[in-house]
Amino acid sequence: MAKDNFVEQIADIEKDFPQWYTDVVIKTKLVDYGPVKGTMVIRPYGYAIWENIQKELDARFKATGHQNAYFPLLIPMNYFTKEAEHVEGFAPEVAVVTHAGGEELAEPLAIRPTSETIFGSMYSKWLQSYRDLPILINQWANVMRWEKTTRPFLRTSEFLWQEGHTAHAEESEAVEETMKMLGVYKEFAETCLAIPVICGKKTEKEKFAGAVATYGMEAMMKDGKSLQAGTTHFLGQNFAKAFDIKYLDKDGALKYAYTSSWGVSTRLIGALIMAHGDQRGLVLPPKVAPYQVVIVPIAAKKAGVLEICAKVKQLLESAGVRVILDETDNSPGWKFNEWEMKGVPLRIELGPRDIEAGNALIFRRDTLEKTEYKLENIVHEVQTLLKTVQSDMLEAARVRRDGKIVYANDMRGILQGVESGNFVKAGWCGCRGCEDKIKAETAATARVYAEDETSEKCAVCGKNAKHTVIFARAY
Repeated sequence: MAKDNFVEQIADIEKDFPQWYTDVVIKTKLVDYGPVKGTMVIRPYGYAIWENIQKELDARFKATGHQNAYFPLLIPMNYFTKEAEHVEGFAPEVAVVTHAGGEELAEPLAIRPTSETIFGSMYSKWLQSYRDLPILINQWANVMRWEKTTRPFLRTSEFLWQEGHTAHAEESEAVEETMKMLGVYKEFAETCLAIPVICGKKTEKEKFAGAVATYGMEAMMKDGKSLQAGTTHFLGQNFAKAFDIKYLDKDGALKYAYTSSWGVSTRLIGALIMAHGDQRGLVLPPKVAPYQVVIVPIAAKKAGVLEICAKVKQLLESAGVRVILDETDNSPGWKFNEWEMKGVPLRIELGPRDIEAGNALIFRRDTLEKTEYKLENIVHEVQTLLKTVQSDMLEAARVRRDGKIVYANDMRGILQGVESGNFVKAGWCGCRGCEDKIKAETAATARVYAEDETSEKCAVCGKNAKHTVIFARAY
């Protein structure tokens, strides 16, 4: 199959970014559509990315003292009525089970959209004394939010995620936890996903329902829109009071705990696609790519070619590299296109001439460069290249993002900025009406406060600015 015909299967990334995204997730076999509207089947290649994300994050959670557990999928509906702001925020998205075993249930059960309520109910049972604190628990699970408009990975009715829920004796400890995990997410996003992120506090309008404060991690996609890639929440004593999470302190007084929650989801895979992909398909950073290297034999039927390819594969595997040898009978050109579309970071080409010369050609998916290396040093060269690709992808994404952050002094500037595919920094007086007006007239929302910036005037009303905010259109 000719390269041009192959690439034509994917929509033009410059002309129709949403269709390009859909084409890529389907044609690279990351997902397929589930039989229920708004659901997705994560196929093996897509799930392998999630497994690598899990592995990296789980190690970080455990290094910061957290333990994994599992909580029920079904939650009594009355739990959601205990925290008024929480139930109001999630009511439109909650799926409810009313019948089971052929009978109507005495009380409807919610399929978890998030788990603050079930964690709270259990923490109220487990927490007795200050000696039991802090409680630091994470769970890897699925949740359901009945979304009206869906897109694979970005917004689906059911998705996979992790959710951490912690309880602390002091307010300062819960705040510290909230900020610490935001830092963990940022380090992970940049180190493993090669995505530079902007972290900061959310406005009251954009915060999590039931939280005292919400902090977001915003990533710029190639079309200039923002993707909320993760959030952490300081919950204060809101859920502690709703679920009676109390403990006996050292002074003999009964006190309410302070809690936090935080999570990221399979939405991160969508972020990977839209932050790095190109017209050929996926471009995956080595840290989370299912395969870091693909070996493509050239003239595979010639004596010794497959044997040498297998030997290289074995050497790389022994060094801890995730590698696949493509021994199918497709043409080398077809294989090149296929694995480029799947975003494998490095491709090794080995044919009779290469072997005779003691060389191997290595192709970098991120830069599309092909370089000759000595076969005898192949393990070292591959390991070095994988580190280089990882760091170069982050730097390229950072340069691209920084070049698309602009400033605006008025509504016209905000509109022009977001229509041109930028993040826009603008002053805001703190008035909800001004925030609503920006969304209504520009389709941009307040992503996070730009704490390091100081604006004099609100871009909407002209009054003194209390904050500088990053506005963007978002997924």
